[in-house]
Amino acid sequence: MSAIDFGRPTKILRLFEGRVTMRLDMRALALVGIMLAVALVFTLLALASGEYPVAISDVISALAGQADGRIHMVVVEWRLPRSLLAVVLGAALGMSGAVFQSLTRNPLGSPDVIGFNSGAYTGALIAIIVFSGNYYQIAGGALLGGVLTALAVYALAWRRGVQGFRLIIVGIGMSAMLSSLNTWLMLRAKLEVAMAAAVWGAGSLNGLGLDKLWPTLAVLGILIPLVLILGRPMKQLEMGDDTARALGIRAEPVRLALLVLGVALTATATAVAGPISFVALAAPQIARRVTGAAGVALLPSAAMGALLLAAADFLAQRAFAPTQLPVGVVTVSIGGLYFVWLLMREAKRQ
Repeated sequence: MSAIDFGRPTKILRLFEGRVTMRLDMRALALVGIMLAVALVFTLLALASGEYPVAISDVISALAGQADGRIHMVVVEWRLPRSLLAVVLGAALGMSGAVFQSLTRNPLGSPDVIGFNSGAYTGALIAIIVFSGNYYQIAGGALLGGVLTALAVYALAWRRGVQGFRLIIVGIGMSAMLSSLNTWLMLRAKLEVAMAAAVWGAGSLNGLGLDKLWPTLAVLGILIPLVLILGRPMKQLEMGDDTARALGIRAEPVRLALLVLGVALTATATAVAGPISFVALAAPQIARRVTGAAGVALLPSAAMGALLLAAADFLAQRAFAPTQLPVGVVTVSIGGLYFVWLLMREAKRQ
């Protein structure tokens, strides 16, 4: 009588699981492509609309370098940098939200809830009000403020490791403290400086050009690949520190690296356009529901963030034309509608 090969069913099961995972990944990638295509539609609409309307065919010709001088100037030099910044900053915010919601294992664990946006805003306000800084000094202040806030929250939440719930509680407390400091700074500033800081603090893409686009692409071109490299260890951390260590992951160094990179993504967006709320909070959860994934994922969250901010920027430009709203006002409104929908959905479950 031949011996029973117990390893064969296990191999078949692993092969089946691999094929299922591949199908889910392909489905998620297809949905990511659809989200980016919708973001492209909003981008084309933003490029075509305005006080000087341009036909979609002329927009495409301008992007291909085949339009006349006036259309090329309007589409490529004036409108394209803002539209591209909406897409890339939305992707950065969505990916940052996915990082923090994965680390905290909580859908409220986004940088604008747990204080990192407030820290970046504090750094920018100090650069604006105290040092009368230029654009790059304000950007540096926002980045430094966000990173220092992240390190402070991480240190205060440390108790033989960092747990997600403790990180959120400490972050909310830090956010409240920094919001008070920001209000005090605004009250002590001169009127014209305070008004400029308030406009920047609303979160706006108005007036952003090529000189802001290229540095942003350079910074995000470094940060986003680094986050994607840590994507697999991030998913393994979701299973718990003990399981992650058993799989060869150094839990705390990986968690700290993800924390710094997530804050850097948020601080970069804040440095360019001011604090834009709710994109980092809503994008990962909407993407998770669209893709049907068990948890938040980096690429779908980035694609959904790009879609949300591109749509919000189009609405900010055209909803009350010729008056242009700060895009942060629109994202806050979208975030409020998202929360209402979420509460209604949870109420129906009970």
